[in-house]
Amino acid sequence: MGTWTAVASLDDFAASDAIEIDSGGREIAIFLIGGAVFATANRCTHGDAKLCEGFLEGHEIECPFHQGRFDVRTGAATCAPAELALATYPARLDGDRVELELG
Repeated sequence: MGTWTAVASLDDFAASDAIEIDSGGREIAIFLIGGAVFATANRCTHGDAKLCEGFLEGHEIECPFHQGRFDVRTGAATCAPAELALATYPARLDGDRVELELG
């Protein structure tokens, strides 16, 4: 079990419902949906696209390159051409701080 680390704040979502952070060489996308946060790998498993630049609808992020989709809660690929799941990271809000458990 890892420790929780503050990586962003709610203010970081002022312009978008998805942001990118770099933690220990890992590119991580963080999504704010209905007052909850979710964190996944930021690179599409099908093509080399940043998912934080994709289209978020409900709990699905659509890759900006080839329109593959992923469920940000589980990382599961939900629409072709994406087939491989994304890595996910435990995420939570502590006040206005976004925290990840990176292990």
